[in-house]
Amino acid sequence: MMERARIRAKLLELYPAFRSLPGERLDQILGETVVRTAPAGTVMFDEHNPCQAFPMLIEGTLRVVKSAPNGREMQLYRVVPGEACVLTSSCLLGNSPYSARGIAETELTVVTLSQPLFSGLLAEHEPFRTYVFSLFAERISELMQLVEAVAFQRLDQRLAALLLGKGRVIRTTHQGLAEELGSVREIVSRLLRSFETRGWVKLERERITLADPKALAALGAGRG
Repeated sequence: MMERARIRAKLLELYPAFRSLPGERLDQILGETVVRTAPAGTVMFDEHNPCQAFPMLIEGTLRVVKSAPNGREMQLYRVVPGEACVLTSSCLLGNSPYSARGIAETELTVVTLSQPLFSGLLAEHEPFRTYVFSLFAERISELMQLVEAVAFQRLDQRLAALLLGKGRVIRTTHQGLAEELGSVREIVSRLLRSFETRGWVKLERERITLADPKALAALGAGRG
């Protein structure tokens, strides 16, 4: 587990809202936090579970997904170090259970604030309060873009845009892409093979290379 001194340094580096706290108060807060590490694949929270702490990622990434009764999942957003989970914030503020699942995408280290500590910081420390509520604006914008894409864009357009956002060489599985798109692996695999036939991508095991990003961009923009 990461040493406390390093956790303190990482927290100040990644979450600037804490820098303006008096040293004594910061030490008090750190003394009340819980540091947790978890391997990739760990379910950090699940639908209908009570929300009892506010997590701040120090290392790793977290996926927040919504599940359907048939087992299909759609990724709502990712949380990376320096960010926080807006769903958790909402549940803590509304004293409500989780409505989605949080899964460790990679091995992660997270510092958690208990609900009373989170509420106290919101009340007493304006930079922390501003930080938390700014997350809502950012995530709502992202989720509205997701809703728009699902409602108005074809799946091949969304897949092209998703690939472009991951770089020239992408290490992932067809299942992983399907989950991000809220689709099923068979359909995504069929679309990828179609892209490969047209010379747009090169498919290998758990690896996709973009051969013609301009063509993918045109499709993603609705011109393909």
